Amino acid sequence: MHPSRRAILLSMPGLAAARAGLAQTAAAYPARAVRVVIPSAPGGLTDGFVRLVGDAMQQAWGQPFVMDHRPGAGGIVGTEHVARAAPDGHTLLMGNIGPLGINPGLYPRLPYDAARDLAPVSLVAVYPNVLVVNPAVPARNVAELVVLAKARPGALRFASAGIGQSQHLSGEMFNVTAGVQMTHVPYRGTGPALSDVIGGHVEMMFSNLPPAVEAIRAGRLRALGVTGTARSAVLPEVPTIAEAGVPGYEVFSWIALVGPAGMPGEIVARLHAETARVARTEEAGRYYLSLGAEPRTELSPEQAGAYMQRERERWAELIRRADIRPE
Repeated sequence: MHPSRRAILLSMPGLAAARAGLAQTAAAYPARAVRVVIPSAPGGLTDGFVRLVGDAMQQAWGQPFVMDHRPGAGGIVGTEHVARAAPDGHTLLMGNIGPLGINPGLYPRLPYDAARDLAPVSLVAVYPNVLVVNPAVPARNVAELVVLAKARPGALRFASAGIGQSQHLSGEMFNVTAGVQMTHVPYRGTGPALSDVIGGHVEMMFSNLPPAVEAIRAGRLRALGVTGTARSAVLPEVPTIAEAGVPGYEVFSWIALVGPAGMPGEIVARLHAETARVARTEEAGRYYLSLGAEPRTELSPEQAGAYMQRERERWAELIRRADIRPE
């Protein structure tokens, strides 16, 4: 018998056993507690989506879904942990645009490949940021801000939660699309950044919606535009940046559920179906509305993966064009 044919025949029982093992794993899933890693510190938007989805899955399947915060290095620490975990569905990542969409273009040598090492399950939420300025800034709308920025290149500053965050890239996209030059001022977190905008130490910020809404309604911040393609139900009186004077401008932040590459398709399908079911409930609808977010759980895992890949390519191009470098 030809050696290569013999090797193939000898390997077939092992392959069959491996397939059988995966099938048994999928049928029994989840067999124990599921850890959902969040690659950021407690208190962010992602926590609420893990509770929303995890509590429903725990009730439906009888196994705990436990939040596991693993912050560090802009989401790299937690994301790498999941990329290297066993692909049995018991370690998942609720990640966002940072580690899954922006980091691949920002860091030349990541310890994970977001496309190769992670299996998409569901695009859980998309949501816009909001451009806010200190009330002392002499711009009542986006068009006036563009005029002001063009008259004073580099003088106007925008804060963000850190280099490579969606708030940072929202500002860089504004620079490119509007043809202006505003200076980025990175902070360590949304709270300190917003506080300095409110205090007048920095002129503006492209903030996530929820942490800015109270200050906007109290008059401590002026909202000029939201970064999405439609007005937000949370701030319906605020136009999109595109309709307010910068055609073609569009930025969405997003949150996605992923797992290690190689998870059985049956487990991925089961997780996706349950996530989509939860997103259709009244409780979830109220939660999404409160954040100005929308589910995209109707997208299949393959479609969610394609969306994330398009985002990676888009942000990599902006990072190259704006010459953005990690800290």
